[in-house]
Amino acid sequence: METKLLEPTHENIKEAARIIKAGGLVAFPTETVYGLGADAMNAEAVASVYKAKGRPSDNPLIVHIAEISDMAKLTPVVTDMMNKLAKHFWPGPLTMVVKKTENVPEITTGGLDTVAVRLPDNKNTRELIAVSGCPLVGPSANISGKPSPTKAAHVVDDLCGKIDAVLMGEDCRVGIESTVLDVSGEELTILRPGILTAEQIENSVGVKVNLDPALIKKKHTIQSPDRQKSDNGLLEDGDPDFKPRAPGMKYRHYAPNAEMLIIEGSADNVKKEIEQRKAQNEAEGKKVGVILFDSDDFEEAAHELFDQLRMMDKTGVDLILAGALPSEDGRGFAIMNRMLKSAGNNIVKV
Repeated sequence: METKLLEPTHENIKEAARIIKAGGLVAFPTETVYGLGADAMNAEAVASVYKAKGRPSDNPLIVHIAEISDMAKLTPVVTDMMNKLAKHFWPGPLTMVVKKTENVPEITTGGLDTVAVRLPDNKNTRELIAVSGCPLVGPSANISGKPSPTKAAHVVDDLCGKIDAVLMGEDCRVGIESTVLDVSGEELTILRPGILTAEQIENSVGVKVNLDPALIKKKHTIQSPDRQKSDNGLLEDGDPDFKPRAPGMKYRHYAPNAEMLIIEGSADNVKKEIEQRKAQNEAEGKKVGVILFDSDDFEEAAHELFDQLRMMDKTGVDLILAGALPSEDGRGFAIMNRMLKSAGNNIVKV
């Protein structure tokens, strides 16, 4: 398959929309990461997304819309809380999990009775959705399990020849995926943390926001440096019967090719431990990469993490040593969620 690389002109956006309408696949930029787009209401097109990515079919997809009013196409009731959240945070890096209408295919939602919906903060992508005349699924435009794409070049590296087109936009501003908030029940619960924190949501809507227990349970899992994988290398929690309510809850994500180890502790201790381990492994003939962000520069860390992991793959390192970020801050918590998944929860405290 030839993959068209389209600059985001109006004519090219129309061409991308024609591909979507015909059941094809188009990668598009957002402020978080690049998404792989298809008509969310076309079950065959959505199946093609799973195939192109190598994504397990029970891993639900996020549906992207062009206008707040498009919510009515996907959920039977748009509640006051949904409207309030949309007013405060859309367009932007918030995904709402809501009850779905019957016309949303089960393959789009991973067999759930809910659907995850987002209004992205990228005018070209919103134009693409609008011109396509349908909401678009938009999982990260990468091979499933690998670091998410934050540049058009990342998409080309992973999916060129497997999808119809890439809308070649700018680098993603945020760099990690959206906050996924379950609003389908009586309480608000974060299923996947993002740059938009529970505190920010609480301050805006005046309602307590909970964290899904699975997020807290896995926050500081300590394992040996030997990665723990299932036969397919993707299953994270070891329970094949678990039904994830949002992307990122069941399967391994963001994994580089190299072994990765996270070092947690005071800034001085972390730097010392990284230096020692780097020297020791290099003496053994290994190529070592280091990821170390300033402890309070969460925006920079979010923006750079996946790009650095991909650079490590390109340079062929054998081991990645990464400094942990303080997770008391909601942004640090979200970044550590990705780092721990990247490292297979391999963490050493110093």
